[in-house]
Amino acid sequence: MRLGEILIERGKLDIANLERALRVQETDKRERIGAVLTRTGMTAERDVIEALSSQLNLPIVAASEYPELSVLEERIAVRFIRESRSLPLHEDDGQLVLAMVDPLDDYVLNAYQLVTQRQIVVRLAVPSEMDAAFERLYGSGKTSMDQIVGEAQTRDDDSDSEDLQQLKELASEAPIIRLVSLIISHALEARASDIHIEPFENRLIVRYRVDGVMHEVESPPRRFSAAVISRIKIMASLDIAERRLPQDGRIKLRIQGKEIDLRVSTVPIMHGESVVMRILDKSGTALDFATLGFDPAVLKRFEQVLMQPHGIVLVTGPTGSGKTTTLYTALDKINNPDIKILTVEDPVEYQMEGINQIQVKPQIGLTFANALRSIVRQDPDVIMIGEIRDLETAQIAVQSALTGHMVLSTLHTNDAASTINRLLDMGVDDYLLTSTVNGILAQRLVRTLCTHCREAHPALPEVVEEMQLQRYTNAHPVMLYRAVGCAECGNTGYSGRVSIVELLVMSDTIRSMVMRHVTSGEVRQQAISDGMQTMYENGLSKAVAGITTIEEVLRVTREE
Repeated sequence: MRLGEILIERGKLDIANLERALRVQETDKRERIGAVLTRTGMTAERDVIEALSSQLNLPIVAASEYPELSVLEERIAVRFIRESRSLPLHEDDGQLVLAMVDPLDDYVLNAYQLVTQRQIVVRLAVPSEMDAAFERLYGSGKTSMDQIVGEAQTRDDDSDSEDLQQLKELASEAPIIRLVSLIISHALEARASDIHIEPFENRLIVRYRVDGVMHEVESPPRRFSAAVISRIKIMASLDIAERRLPQDGRIKLRIQGKEIDLRVSTVPIMHGESVVMRILDKSGTALDFATLGFDPAVLKRFEQVLMQPHGIVLVTGPTGSGKTTTLYTALDKINNPDIKILTVEDPVEYQMEGINQIQVKPQIGLTFANALRSIVRQDPDVIMIGEIRDLETAQIAVQSALTGHMVLSTLHTNDAASTINRLLDMGVDDYLLTSTVNGILAQRLVRTLCTHCREAHPALPEVVEEMQLQRYTNAHPVMLYRAVGCAECGNTGYSGRVSIVELLVMSDTIRSMVMRHVTSGEVRQQAISDGMQTMYENGLSKAVAGITTIEEVLRVTREE
């Protein structure tokens, strides 16, 4: 298969972009199609290299495999190494291991063979990783950020006295634009969900949230904070002159062949403005319950709840626990031409075909409650409310369910059972709750183990007994897994996240308990008697299956 066909088959490229790249290639026949796709931003650099690796059956050089000291420096000119996009990795009596960006370049292969008189063993190189290794071995030892900072104007940062025109000019300089692009592209490479840029008295800190955990990364000097933050505010169409009030905006970008939405939030802090960018990768969102971590038994019951003609289905959990993704997956499941779906969200995180989505704008009076009053007259079958925040919204949701609509929404509670008490505390009448709520799904996200380096070990007998792990497997002894860390997962031992869930389906017994205003603990016990698997138990089953670790499950849940 050709490179373009492999990328299309893997979902990394579409036919229209391939045809566009082929037209670009016609202007310079010497440029490989992979280089064109990367240069034009139609496909991510690593995706092209992985496809090329599959096509040519060549292994990819890991960043850790580049040598600490240069090889063949006395026999091969540094200029040739740079211009040929090749780098010697290792030499012995019989062969030379050579990293190459273009392994089909016979001229380069013959040149190395002629000089070394050895067999050449080719390894495929990721261009950015090779450039970083080259800079370390033959250049000044500076990183990409160091080089950009060196090109930028050296000046003291005095953001309070900046006049507006100076700030705009500074934020529009090429090095600052490249600096912000570098911060965003590194975040995508690290699979980050959020970018935090925080100015302190003596330094500017950049942190990425990867799989729910914060990691500090290389940051520009403190003197660039005003320029970097102003650049982000210009991209998000925010007011760069306003530094005393919080602002929210949005940036749409195409980076590494992906459509990326960045939700930008700025707040004033002691030494400037703190900026947080939530990365919404449209292509990276799997709207599939199995991929999200739903077990077949839970999924079957949840789908039965979703297919009810009317009522309320709630998804609960803390901020960042994947509630919205679960709701979008549910909408995707029920979305078809004979159903009208309307959503009210703040903000609209993902745009979906065939669904009418409304963005809440409180500053002009378009609140959840006001929007809901209007959309009931739009004759929808299904209504999705981003979040039930107050009694007014809750009451309209209940009224909508009573008048024949299916309502999906989220709520911030710790588990499924406590959601009922939360709604009662808000002021929703008990008889309305029992009439409308069909099911409550509570969830958390746990990090999944890296399949390249996870390590199995027998569970201690006391752990098996205390957690009753024998319920989840027939194996003897019971095996658990630990996180190790490798180049594939950035030495964290984890890669990606998956949901652990509990589903409370409203039964007649639970409805009568709600009418009696019993405690959430009693409702929980009844739900367990009715067949509910708790989040803790769901997490343990995933730990025994090698999907995550016991430590991760205990980090996000607690057994009642």
